[in-house]
Amino acid sequence: MTSYDYLKFLGALIFVLGMMGGLMLVLKRMGLGGASMLPANKRRLKVIEVLPIDARHKAVLLKRDDMEHLVLLGGTSDTVIETNIKGPAGHDDTQP
Repeated sequence: MTSYDYLKFLGALIFVLGMMGGLMLVLKRMGLGGASMLPANKRRLKVIEVLPIDARHKAVLLKRDDMEHLVLLGGTSDTVIETNIKGPAGHDDTQP
């Protein structure tokens, strides 16, 4: 193989990877590239807040239906700290 063949191969590879990246961006913009295919108003699980504790651990407040759950993530295990937490009165987390 000549150096021209290698350059042609490299150019084709960059072109194909660019096309794949462009398709990914278009699908993500259309709402089809996320982990969940459900619309935002139909999802039952939401991350309310994430608080880094240290380099390995973080506290995560999750909301499922109308209940909130506090989970400690990281290290060798994940721990549920508190469950069935009622959100604050008048708290509306649907706004960005």
